[in-house]
Formats: sequence, C-alpha cells, structure tokens
Amino acid sequence: MAASQDLPVVVALGTVDPALVAGVLDGHCRFVAAPDDADLAVAAGAIVRADVRVDQALLAQAPRLRVLARTGVGTDLIDVPAATARGIAVVITPGAGAAAVAEGAIGMALHLVKRFGPLTALVREGCWAERGGTAVGDLDGATLGVIGYGRIGRRTAELGAAFGMRVLAYDPYSEPPAGRRCPDLGDLAARSDVITLHLPLTDQPRHLAGEDFLARVKPGAILVNCGRGGLIDIDAVWHALTEGRLSGVGLDVFDPEPPAPHPLFSHPDVVLTPHLMGLSRRATAATFVAAAQGVLDVLRGAEPQAVANPAWRTHVPKEIPA
Repeated sequence: MAASQDLPVVVALGTVDPALVAGVLDGHCRFVAAPDDADLAVAAGAIVRADVRVDQALLAQAPRLRVLARTGVGTDLIDVPAATARGIAVVITPGAGAAAVAEGAIGMALHLVKRFGPLTALVREGCWAERGGTAVGDLDGATLGVIGYGRIGRRTAELGAAFGMRVLAYDPYSEPPAGRRCPDLGDLAARSDVITLHLPLTDQPRHLAGEDFLARVKPGAILVNCGRGGLIDIDAVWHALTEGRLSGVGLDVFDPEPPAPHPLFSHPDVVLTPHLMGLSRRATAATFVAAAQGVLDVLRGAEPQAVANPAWRTHVPKEIPA
C-alpha cells in the first residue's frame, strides 16, 4: 500500500464526518476534513456540502482539482461552467436522499392535513372542549400534485398513492406516465389538494409558485416545498395562506438559507424544517458514500455514476499542473 503522503488528497468543503467516507477512500486517498490553504493547493478531489459556495476564487486555490462531489443534487452554489472549463467533474448524488426527502414531503402533508400542530396546542393548553372547532382532513381520496417527477417526485407519488391519493404530475423535462401526466401547471394547481415541489432551481423561473400560480390553486390546498427555496414567492404564499387560498404550508428549503424572519413562520398552519429532510441517518450515510465513490471513480479514470457537467471530459488538461 502506498504511503499516505503519496496518495491523492481529497478535502472536505464543509463539514464531513471522516468515518462516513473512510470505507471508500481509505487506502486510495488521503482525506482532509479541515483543509488549510496548503491542502487546497494539492487537492485532487473535494466533497462539497450543500451550503458551501465553490466559485472561481476557490477553484483558483486548488489548481490540481479534478473532481468536486456534491452531497445532493443542487449545484446552484457551484460555478459549474468554471469547473467544466478546468476539466473538473462535478459529481452529484441524486439517489441517496430521494426516499428521505419524499418521506419528508408526505410527512409534512400529513402533519398539515391532520392538523397535528393546532391539535397538540389544544391538549397542551387544556382546551380539550374546543377540539370540535378544528377540522381534520384525509390524504385518502385526496389529489396529490407533484411538480418535478425525478427520483424524489416519483417516490413522493408512490407514497401518496400508498395513502390512497390520486396523483397528478408535471415535469418540464420528462413525461410522467400517462395516468398521472398533467401537461398544464395551472390545471395541476386547480385540481390538487396537496402540491409538492421537487424541481431544481437551475433553469427554472424564480418563484414558480408566485401570485399567478397561487391564484389558480384549489381553495384550501396545502403547499409543500422540499425542492429549492427560490421556487416560491414567500410573500405571495403568506398572503395565500392568510386569505384562505392555502390551508397549510410545509417548507424544508428557503431563499436564502438560513432565512430572514418572516410572519409566515409563526402561522399555526405552517411546518418548517431547516433543509434536513434529505439528511436522515440512513440517507446521510448513503449520500457521503456516494460522493466519496464519485471522487474515487474520477481519480481512477472511471465514469462517475452521475455528473452535473457531462462535458467535463472534453476539457481535461493533458497534464495535471505540478
């Protein structure tokens, strides 16, 4: 086995537990969890957390970099064109957290439909006699509108169907199956009792769920966003909720993160999580293993399972700078 100083250096950009990547990288790479400038200068690979910005300035600090492995699928904080121009693969881990995010989306919908928040408050505050004033809904028989039918959207649809929900799906990039396909976004909004957002922000209009969209939602619908914070206009969502067009809102993502205080956050029919639905224990471990494997694949000259910039290979320099 080569001495550790002879192994390619892989650095963490953001917090990465070495134990989660050791099973893949040990014996092949030297992993540095808290890199300094000297480590960046010789790094061949990096595992990048979702909240870390990788811009041209950071890339300039790492002239030997060959691969960035993003824990997740969003690349809006990574300068992908700059990485591609340098021949750096931007690996993503699309499947690792899909089930966890889908469970989070359905969990938020269930929480809001069953009014767990207000009902918990009734019991805590000794207001048992007032329970008849809180209407409890059902997922069974309701319509689930899934916007974005990738891995997470498909899993969300499966879970919704398991609850007895009718499923409608819209995706601007791929066609959902005929029985679920809804080619018109406004039609999906008008027919859905629960709407979940699972689109990437890249190439999407900001505030897809803005005033125009919310004006078309079925009265009393629930909106859940586990995609990207920029997909919703938070002020428009607040107005739709207070005016009764929406009956509940679930948010795992925000714009920016962490978010500034907003009156929406204190509403009793809102459930909030700090961008953690894809980071369950099992999903976290799988995500870091997938990221580490992607780094190792590139450094070995193999094709990584998923990349955000397929053109990276056409820009790989013939010689790695010394």
